Amino acid sequence: MTTTIAPLLPLSLIIALGVCGLAIVAVMMLARQRGAVLRGLALAALLAAMLNPVVRHETRRPETDIAVIVTDMSDSQKIGQRTEQAAAARAALKARIAEDPSLEVRDIELARNEDGTLIFGPLTRTLSDVPPDRLAGVIMITDGEVHDVPDDPATLPIHAPIHALITGSRTERDRKLTVIRAPVFGIVGEPVTLTVRVDDLGTPERDGETAKLQVSVDGQLRETRDATIGTDETIELTLQHGGQNVIEVEAEPGPAELTLLNNRAVISTSGVRDRLRVLLVTGEPHAGERTWRNLLKADPSVDLVHFTILRPPEKQDGTPIDELSLIAFPTRELFEDKLNEFDLIIFDRYRRLGVLPLVYLSNVADYVERGGALLDAAGPAFATGMSLYRTPLAAVLPAQPTGEVVEEGFKATLTDEGERHPVTAGLPGANKTVTDEPTWGRWFRLLDAEATSGATLMTGARGSPALVLDHVGEGRVAQLLSDESWLWARGFEGGGPQAELLRRLAHWLMKEPELEEEDLQGAVRGGLLTITRRTMASTPEPVTVTLPDGSTRQVTLNAQSPGLFTATLDAPQIGLYRLEDGKLTSVAAGGPLNPREYADIRASDALLAPVVKASGGGAVWLEALNDGAPEIRRVGKGRLAAGANWIGLRENGVSQLMDVSQRALFPPAVALVLVALILGAAWLRESR
Repeated sequence: MTTTIAPLLPLSLIIALGVCGLAIVAVMMLARQRGAVLRGLALAALLAAMLNPVVRHETRRPETDIAVIVTDMSDSQKIGQRTEQAAAARAALKARIAEDPSLEVRDIELARNEDGTLIFGPLTRTLSDVPPDRLAGVIMITDGEVHDVPDDPATLPIHAPIHALITGSRTERDRKLTVIRAPVFGIVGEPVTLTVRVDDLGTPERDGETAKLQVSVDGQLRETRDATIGTDETIELTLQHGGQNVIEVEAEPGPAELTLLNNRAVISTSGVRDRLRVLLVTGEPHAGERTWRNLLKADPSVDLVHFTILRPPEKQDGTPIDELSLIAFPTRELFEDKLNEFDLIIFDRYRRLGVLPLVYLSNVADYVERGGALLDAAGPAFATGMSLYRTPLAAVLPAQPTGEVVEEGFKATLTDEGERHPVTAGLPGANKTVTDEPTWGRWFRLLDAEATSGATLMTGARGSPALVLDHVGEGRVAQLLSDESWLWARGFEGGGPQAELLRRLAHWLMKEPELEEEDLQGAVRGGLLTITRRTMASTPEPVTVTLPDGSTRQVTLNAQSPGLFTATLDAPQIGLYRLEDGKLTSVAAGGPLNPREYADIRASDALLAPVVKASGGGAVWLEALNDGAPEIRRVGKGRLAAGANWIGLRENGVSQLMDVSQRALFPPAVALVLVALILGAAWLRESR
């Protein structure tokens, strides 16, 4: 109940009338006129009537205060007994809050986030519809590893006690592997350097103590070494192929471990080729020579060395020496001194002319055996005694000539192996039409041969091999048994994909992963692991997937196209997924390669301490409590809100106005009668 005024006239007018009236009464009193006092009383009664004092009575309904419980259910909370501690504390808090009718609870559960444990962002969004004057407090149940704590607690739009209930233990210890520096990309064939450090967190330092490190690339062990605890360790690796290289570094378990997930780190490094050095040797000028040269020179990443043999040594036509070729064919330099510097060697319509001694061709065969790449685009001489097959290169060539040259129009056709092999699978124009032929143009010459090894991907006239690929030792060989593929580049009869075929051949010869005929890959996107298997077999083996937590799943693959099989699997965990099918292995990273969640897995109240202190709340370790959760007390504004085993929720006393009633203390009718009586008394006084 309150007393207030409800003026009948504007308050400024009432004040002005009051001032004038008081002035008149004051003058009368100074003049000692009779009735001056009574006239002053009448003025006061009139002013009181115009001010209209009333008694207001409000009917209010008390509003409940709101307590917010935030439960951290991130991956780090699954360590040890943290999940059980959090569940017990949450249930106990909700039960105790339910016993107080002046409180209601908002319950938030935070699941895994790839950016770490984020509490304050979701909390702010939850409080967006909570009136600030009804917020009693915020209770966070977490291990304390929170990654969105504001630098300045004053920026938080929360004006109530914030309490942290810490799961885990104060005495936890753990070994952690940290990547200090890692390359985003590296040059294939050249060393890259990464720096890592092993720390035993919570364990007293011991000088000189080491831990074994294992370094793997794409799931294959490369190196094992000892690393000094607490010291940066430099690792040097050479990337073997272009594209993604997954480097994994793993430290052996320490003297005390919370989890082994942060004992390993994964780095994804893209392998790029600095320059592709190609040696193209053309045996004689022909219509396709310029096409080969243009294709190779069009790629800025290719360094091309091209020699065309215009004149065999035995040719004697009287041409003056000073009118012969400007430079001699540097056979010794190319085929002995610098042979291993080339990434790819191409023989285009080459024939034995005595220009290259057999010892140099033997060097090329050794070059292939040691990991080199050779492409032979055969010409008519391949079917004669001047064939490269009559040299030491026969040891690495996959097709043996029959001695016949087939000269008739034909369309190169993919074999069953060709439809599955990534070099020719899906090649534009390969789809057969109603005539049971591809849509690309014809060739008119084929060197009849018998494939003695490797895979025949394309056939030509009479079913004879047109394109054969083979693995030789550590290297690779491709043999194109026609010298008229240039017709595709010229657009004859619609042309064909010569540039695409050459690009794929070069990449396969260079062992690029995307063109491996036997390949197993995995990729995690949107919470799903996609497994891709390329194989020349008709049916692949099931793939065993090892999840980051060590559990395994067996996955059966489904055919997508010839030679390509895929499958998907839920991938809810952050970390490394390992794939294996008995022949091949691969790895795929789920979420961030090195998640913040595992940067320091130990429970701690240090990160939340500034926010908790600034809000007037407290931090309580659940392991120190016997009943699972601290006692809850209601506290007034500005009062202490935390103790050793209790936390306080602010009592706001907010209520909602339901009804208002008011009664006049000096009704106008009563005021008029009173004024009339006073003025009458004043008149009688003056009339005497």
